[in-house]
Amino acid sequence: MNLVRLIRRLVPLLFLVALGWFLWKKIGPVLDNNPLVPAPRVTVTHNTVLTQVEALGKLELVRYRFKDVVEYKRANRITILPDAKVALIVAGEATGCLDLRKIRPQDVVLEGDSVVRVFLPAPELCNFQVRHDQSRVFSTENGFFQDADLVDQGYKYAEAQVRTAALQSGILAETQRNAQQILGPLLHTLTGRRVVLGQRMELPTLGRRG
Repeated sequence: MNLVRLIRRLVPLLFLVALGWFLWKKIGPVLDNNPLVPAPRVTVTHNTVLTQVEALGKLELVRYRFKDVVEYKRANRITILPDAKVALIVAGEATGCLDLRKIRPQDVVLEGDSVVRVFLPAPELCNFQVRHDQSRVFSTENGFFQDADLVDQGYKYAEAQVRTAALQSGILAETQRNAQQILGPLLHTLTGRRVVLGQRMELPTLGRRG
């Protein structure tokens, strides 16, 4: 008898729970899209900190892109073990520019009423970098659980090769030629004078990693 009474008491409760669940499934989506029902409040906490302000005056004039297959090999400390190797398919780029902040007042010389002579700073290799989003690991061998470090060293070597390849390909000379072609007409339009661009004698800057 006690069990029968317990069941009789639970049946209405179970019916109410089932009815509530059914109504929520039907009405819930309508309430979510109803503009009269306020949306749940979302609180976002953040603290953006300005860490550095850098004045930019570098005029980028040329960009070289490279593709290379790099095999990086590292000898194991235990001589009986084979050398660790990683093969990378690398995409890299280097940018040549002029730092216009380096132009001094004495570098701009007016000659009569029709000529302006401007001595430009030396061209720079502004940056060089490996484009990791366009590069990939082709294979690794004998890493012995140090594959990540081996790949990292391989990419560092590849990045240095991007710098070397850019300089050997004449990126600084190309930067200087592009400066003549771009700045000459621009300065002529601004001044109304015939513009003669010269090169200030100084050592070129080889730039930094991207």
